[in-house]
Amino acid sequence: MSNTNTPSTRRFFGTDGIRGTANTAPMNAETALKLGQAAGLCFTRGAHRHRVVIGKDTRLSGYMIEPALVAGFIGAGMDVVLAGPLPTPGVAMLTRSLRADLGVMISASHNPFEDNGIKLFGPDGFKLSDETELEIEALMDSDLSAQLAKPAKLGRASRLNDAAGRYIEAAKASFPRGLRLDGLRIVVDCANGAAYKVAPAVLWELGAEVIELGVKPDGVNINRGCGSTSPSFLSAEVVKNGAHLGLALDGDADRLIIADETGAIVDGDQVLALIARSWHANGRLEGGGVVATVMSNLGLERFLASLGLKLHRTAVGDRYVVELMRAGGFNLGGEQSGHMVLSDYATTGDGLLAALQVLAVLVESGEPASQACQMFKPFPQVLKSVRYHVGAPLEDDAVVAAIVQAEAELAATGRLLIRKSGTEPLIRVMAEGEDRPMVERVVDGLCTLISATATRLRDATSVENVA
Repeated sequence: MSNTNTPSTRRFFGTDGIRGTANTAPMNAETALKLGQAAGLCFTRGAHRHRVVIGKDTRLSGYMIEPALVAGFIGAGMDVVLAGPLPTPGVAMLTRSLRADLGVMISASHNPFEDNGIKLFGPDGFKLSDETELEIEALMDSDLSAQLAKPAKLGRASRLNDAAGRYIEAAKASFPRGLRLDGLRIVVDCANGAAYKVAPAVLWELGAEVIELGVKPDGVNINRGCGSTSPSFLSAEVVKNGAHLGLALDGDADRLIIADETGAIVDGDQVLALIARSWHANGRLEGGGVVATVMSNLGLERFLASLGLKLHRTAVGDRYVVELMRAGGFNLGGEQSGHMVLSDYATTGDGLLAALQVLAVLVESGEPASQACQMFKPFPQVLKSVRYHVGAPLEDDAVVAAIVQAEAELAATGRLLIRKSGTEPLIRVMAEGEDRPMVERVVDGLCTLISATATRLRDATSVENVA
């Protein structure tokens, strides 16, 4: 289920909202104001008083983006509820529980502090469809002055002081009744991001001894050397503190990476396998399978097959995972990168809720994490990226022929995946199979050819421009 919209038809929204370098178009106050006005007008339908919930992570630029959005929504006649720093799934949850018309999360997730982003949720707590995003973009490109609210119809802004508390209670309610975390020493790395208060609180209130990392945000240290994108930091601290488990979240806490008691990293595929086996055994798994992306390891697919379950793959992006889950009646999905969607409890990825399901298995089984979290032996998987500038290297005859040959070579014991990045001018080449040397040779050969083709196309374009 790939996004078929092209850059020419989508000026602002990408695969996960709007994202870019802070204070530079499109991630500046001007765009945020226009977005607030357009989204506000798009979702002010009906005679009721309209409401939008806005949350954010800890980036310095949030202080610029938030008031611009507030001004736009108020100008469109919407009341604004400010939740402050809160995980993305917390904003989705509040949007539904407060019966708001719209939810907004200001975050660039796992990106460095220089970036920021804006994600939108509908009244059902799910991310907006491509069609709705295009409708908002069309409004942003139009003259909205005549449609904005009259002075007496302007919205108001208020702060929801117990936003964090509401999310904490919702997270705790997802943990199996009657279980506790007493006796477990857990390291939690909050990436100096949105979960820096709520994640340690949930774990401590459930009984764990909590060692907190990445809980001192200063506006510029989000994801810096910590969190799910820097798991080596978590691993070292788990071993140093003799912890039973380590949990690393990203900047907006919608993804999870685990370190077991030995410091070994457990990725999203293993977490999916663990939760799937547990839920399947308890009769809780719906749809007869799990939804993941094309990036998930073949080992996960074969492990699920051994349980009589099927792995359903989508394009990369948690929004596509959620779309297929909703269409197919599945309640578990996720990505190798750590996005875990547990639709019994949340409408979007939630790293903390996924961690609690893993912890429930550890408590019930009594097994160490190194045993419980290694569900299958991953196939050797190699992923590399090639940067290109102009043209379409993947359409070159030599590249097409090489890809066909590589697919035939891997067909019996592996697979090949080649795709363009949705956010950068990169071509990603991934292969996996039983024979690591062969996988590495296939990926290296294709990357070399694609790179040379990209350089040739760039040079040819430069000559044409000079001429």
